[in-house]
Amino acid sequence: MLANFLIGLREGLEASLVVSILIAYLVKTDRRHDIRYIWGGVVTAIVLVVATFTAINIAIGSLPFRTQELVGGTLSILAAGLVTWMIFWMRRTARGLKRELESELASAVTLGPVAVAVVAFLTVGREGLETAAIMYGTVADAYTPRPFLGAAGGLLVAVVLGYLIYRGAITVNLGKFFTITGYLLIVVAAGVLAYGIYDLQEAGFLPRLTGDVGGISHLGNAVFDISSTIPPDSWYGTLLKGTVNFQPNPSWLQVIGWACYLFPVLWLYSRRPKAAAAPVAGAPTTVDAGR
Repeated sequence: MLANFLIGLREGLEASLVVSILIAYLVKTDRRHDIRYIWGGVVTAIVLVVATFTAINIAIGSLPFRTQELVGGTLSILAAGLVTWMIFWMRRTARGLKRELESELASAVTLGPVAVAVVAFLTVGREGLETAAIMYGTVADAYTPRPFLGAAGGLLVAVVLGYLIYRGAITVNLGKFFTITGYLLIVVAAGVLAYGIYDLQEAGFLPRLTGDVGGISHLGNAVFDISSTIPPDSWYGTLLKGTVNFQPNPSWLQVIGWACYLFPVLWLYSRRPKAAAAPVAGAPTTVDAGR
């Protein structure tokens, strides 16, 4: 639940800031009448993301078990890659994001209301699809609504923060916010990657937890088993599962994949260029709406 809250908060705040920048530009250029097209694009993007996420889950749920595990494991590994790309992309482009969005919107305004809506649709839709892909690895096999409640809570907080920043009611050091959440999401992504490896093992496409596969069954054997100490159905087991996809009996292959991802990516992220530490969107911590 906490992992989904974090994902919803970060991705939701990015989307909120994007919408705030677009609306602020229209206000400053005295085009308030075009704001409704921004909201039209936002709503359309949200509907598309929800429909896509629902359709994928329904389609996967109708597949045979082995195919479900194969698809689920593959999507989890892709989601971990997407998280990594998103974190480094934001770090690299944050300073020029506001200028880029305003340039795109300025061109769209000359083309008409549909173009304005398309700009909002594409920018918000990208964030939404990223969120859905990342969340898939944390809600797979979820039998309670808690992961979805966590994500919804994070999105709600993000919307409120985005509005307050837009209105100038609060100031937030967005550079530090995205840096800290970037580190946390790298840990989450490592857990999603390990879970994807587990699914592929269950499907038999990687060495299983038990049995010989190509003479390397040791890769499938559990490194340790602390299920009796940290029961998966206990509150703390659930908490660890929901935050970092912790598994009480991981295989060697999972641990190797987790470590080979986590430590190099953390090292690369810690080498963040100094110039990229500035607040996101090339702005201070508020969005100037020309009030």
